[in-house]
Amino acid sequence: MMENVRQDYQPTIDTGSVRPDAHWYAVQTSPRHEKKVSAELIAKELECFLPTIFTLRQWSDRQCSIAEPLFAGYVFVRLAALSSERIKLLRTNGVVGLVGARGIGTPIPEEEILSIRQILEAGARVSSLPYLSVGQRIRVRGGALDGLEGILQSIKGDQSLVVSVELIQKSISMTISGYQFEPVRESTSVRAVVYG
Repeated sequence: MMENVRQDYQPTIDTGSVRPDAHWYAVQTSPRHEKKVSAELIAKELECFLPTIFTLRQWSDRQCSIAEPLFAGYVFVRLAALSSERIKLLRTNGVVGLVGARGIGTPIPEEEILSIRQILEAGARVSSLPYLSVGQRIRVRGGALDGLEGILQSIKGDQSLVVSVELIQKSISMTISGYQFEPVRESTSVRAVVYG
């Protein structure tokens, strides 16, 4: 598990108006090529998102803060399913391919990308986790994370919210002690307070 010191939020480029046929896709990269792929995609004027966090590394003589991708081996890109942008993407050095069905890629729900951006923009302390599919789905109420949904977990005795990108089976976690939250259910409006 990798825990961050602080986040480095990388904004996407503004390619003008968002087309209704454009969706987010996960792009698998060669090992340790995430930043290079992201830079090349931006240079090709493709909308790209590479969430990164800063981690402290200890060497024998010094400590250094290094920006690392939150999801090693993956970059997110928004493009239309059948477009010339797909060819630009696949011809980028370091790109292995799109994640999903038969290499053509499977769109990622907009909400999953927005949740990750919201967490990083809020400056919440996060860590990368293996994908989790069990636990109670909750919605945060109030504060900078209002409306954020994820899975409630208990990690090292702290209550944490886990947000997942299902397609690439990667998750991030953040401590939510002190936040109000409610279960995400159709028939109930029960609210609970999380105490740290």
